[in-house]
Amino acid sequence: MSRHSLDPGAPDASYLAFWRERHLCTLTTLRPDGSPHVVPVGVTYDPQARLARVITNKASAKAAHVLAAGEAGARVAVCQVDGRRWATLEGHAFVRTDPARVAEAERRYAERYERHPSPNPSRVVIEIELERALGRG
Repeated sequence: MSRHSLDPGAPDASYLAFWRERHLCTLTTLRPDGSPHVVPVGVTYDPQARLARVITNKASAKAAHVLAAGEAGARVAVCQVDGRRWATLEGHAFVRTDPARVAEAERRYAERYERHPSPNPSRVVIEIELERALGRG
């Protein structure tokens, strides 16, 4: 993976491999005043669906920021870094409460992070409909 922008639905093998490694990521959302809110999260990347997923509590600030953006979704970015390697996925985020979607996000999280998230009846998934992928490896 060299420095470049690529189609998030068709990443090269090294970019996809980097997103399958176990790394802590960040999610950047925008507060109502436009200032960035950056928090550590676990992220899963599904290029075939052109989605990144973040599981969270429905009462979290990140979920509130996404919901505040309304029906058009919130502009967000998720990023991971490992030394000189980095990767960013950008798009519009939506909070999903459908149990099947939350379960799929939990399954993918468990696969990537090699641990099942603790039970949480207030869990939702932030789905990011991907528009851009950037990175350097």
